[in-house]
Amino acid sequence: MSKTPRRRPAAFRLDDPHVLVSESDDVSRARETILVRPEPESALPVPVDTPAPPTRRSVWGTVFWSAVSGLVLLALGLSATRLIEDLFARNLELGYLGLVLTGAATLALLVIIGRETFGLARLATIESLHRRAASVLVSDDRSEGRAIAAELMRLGKENPRLARARATVREHLDDIIDGADLVRLAERELLVSQDQEARRLISKAAQRVSIVTAISPRAVLDILFVLASSVRLVRQLAFLYGGRPGALGMVRLFRHVIAHLALTGGMAASDSLVQQVLGHGIAAKISSRLGEGVVNGLLTARLGLAAVDVTRPLPFAALPRPLLADLVGELIKRDDREA
Repeated sequence: MSKTPRRRPAAFRLDDPHVLVSESDDVSRARETILVRPEPESALPVPVDTPAPPTRRSVWGTVFWSAVSGLVLLALGLSATRLIEDLFARNLELGYLGLVLTGAATLALLVIIGRETFGLARLATIESLHRRAASVLVSDDRSEGRAIAAELMRLGKENPRLARARATVREHLDDIIDGADLVRLAERELLVSQDQEARRLISKAAQRVSIVTAISPRAVLDILFVLASSVRLVRQLAFLYGGRPGALGMVRLFRHVIAHLALTGGMAASDSLVQQVLGHGIAAKISSRLGEGVVNGLLTARLGLAAVDVTRPLPFAALPRPLLADLVGELIKRDDREA
């Protein structure tokens, strides 16, 4: 069986007279001529972006919930009006007292609605900024990168510790810098201290959960404490990165965090990491109850890391992403000392 002789690698120029470019092998050429056979373009893989299915909102669902909300408000207003009329009919002072209480309740309700609306708008701004930054890291659009850096500075203007970082970023806004590099510069200057504080908050919450659930006598108390600690941790991380979520904002934020965990397979990764940790001799050093505390602490830490991905205004590009493995050593050492 004959084998085709293989030529040793060599460097040459396409404009060399001894180089012949042809798609056919049946070409008469001298022995010292080099034949270059171009590959067809159809053989190259062409990525095809599959468009996401459009999300359609039900118009009749919107009409239904709007009508129900209007009826509820009308019923509450009519009940308050009848109550005040009854109070005035019974006693003049009681009528004025009911009127003052109704005004105070209405004012408080308007303030609560305003705060909830502001919190939801703030979360929407952070989500939009995150998506735009991820797009700029791919497209390298300089004007969009400048807009993202400026908006990130406005988002953190209430934090006095970022004054020097904001001044540094502002000095480079007019420089000739690519959009992706400008986003990375803003991330390094404006988010490094917040990432360190987020890691401290997650580690502290995980240690607290592991210790309390290890000494708690009831499983119901464990569940309530883990739930309360998770809500507090997500709220702290949201405030740290510039969000101001209210009650509705926290519901939306938790929904995004759980969805992020489901998409990234966070719980499965946490389970495998827990098995590795407990399988490397840790279970022999601590009791089974403390082992349960370690597991609860690791799951809390994983929830906190998912919350960082959701509440952070920029994706991780210039700074390293915090990993669950980075928090395992601190958590095990702390629980080992407590044991």
